[in-house]
Amino acid sequence: MKTADPELMRAINRFLVMDAIRRSGTISRVEISERTELSPTTVSAITAALLEDGLIVPRQVAPTPDQVRGRPRIMLELNPAAASVCGAKLAPNKITIAVTNFQADVLGTVSIPIRVDRQPASVILDLVEDGVRSCIEATGLQVEDINSLCLGVPGIVERASGICRYSPIFSERDLKLGIDLQERLKVPTTVDSDVNLITLAEQWFGHGRDLRDFLVVSIEHTIGLGIIHGGELFRGANGLSPDLGDLIVSPNGSTGNGSLPGRLSGIASTTAILSAAADLARGTPQEKLLRGTRGMDHAVSLAQGGDGRIAEIFEEAGRALGIAIANLITLFAPPKVILAGSALQAGELLLAPLRDAVQAATPETISGVTEIVVHESSDDTWARGAAALTLRDLYGAPWGTTGPAKKR
Repeated sequence: MKTADPELMRAINRFLVMDAIRRSGTISRVEISERTELSPTTVSAITAALLEDGLIVPRQVAPTPDQVRGRPRIMLELNPAAASVCGAKLAPNKITIAVTNFQADVLGTVSIPIRVDRQPASVILDLVEDGVRSCIEATGLQVEDINSLCLGVPGIVERASGICRYSPIFSERDLKLGIDLQERLKVPTTVDSDVNLITLAEQWFGHGRDLRDFLVVSIEHTIGLGIIHGGELFRGANGLSPDLGDLIVSPNGSTGNGSLPGRLSGIASTTAILSAAADLARGTPQEKLLRGTRGMDHAVSLAQGGDGRIAEIFEEAGRALGIAIANLITLFAPPKVILAGSALQAGELLLAPLRDAVQAATPETISGVTEIVVHESSDDTWARGAAALTLRDLYGAPWGTTGPAKKR
């Protein structure tokens, strides 16, 4: 029987201790030992090293009247000043940038309204660079204080290489976004799909906080899939992010908007929904509104106001999503599937047919094992996910995380 790699075991134990501290906020060494099932000696050695590295800080807590008299207990918590992370997220109509501390608290944000999909990548990178510098300065920091930068992009991304293979907001393919930004800012930079940022935020702070397995389906310009399996974010070769929108849900179907027949993205993405609605309104004043930056608001308003044809578009999208999610449930049997994304503002127009389709298409043998929950929309969720992604690398996540080099 092979002996486990001692370096790997140390890395795993260190990660377990850090994760216990992060999850608890404030915790004693005894409690860490209980939660991680590591020996008190191991926990003491690891926490001593973390204190020396400045990643955690001690806090004295006076004993309560019902406790045995003695010295104040020493509690441990993450040191907020141990690292600073900058995240940037690209969407079709804006660039959002945020700076967070080591606890993933958002310190400041900058939003740049722009039609990203109408600009070449070089222009967008110029804007991201300027926005990052501005956001960092507004928080009282300097670029040199930033330990890592994470860029979230819709589409298919190779995290290991920092290459965006495809994104619907860029006309170019195989963009070396991570390399370009790192050269510009001299900060270790990673690129990931935006749904992975949301997925990690859900794991650290949201519906997936106490789960080792769950899925996130993000319904926006693309339809992203985030997978947490065994407590880890699942990635393909080279850190490749899957795109659920490429799933075929209707092999003989036609999407009517130029996408490949039967692809989920051609039926249920916000682009597909608004394109179909605008086609129905062709030649009327409504068409321009539906193709504008607030097109989804207008489509929802029309459907709720009695426009049956647009309501049917939402219904078809919901059914297609429900079938796709039922297939995911059949494959993974997750305890939760978390729905996120701008399309959810359609509410029950989309969710009611989605739930009906999930129920109808899920095999009876696993019916009821999965809960469908809706992510509470928050402007800083993705930023906290970007922090989670990079902080895992900074404090030594040992399982398959290819990330930036540590900045000393």
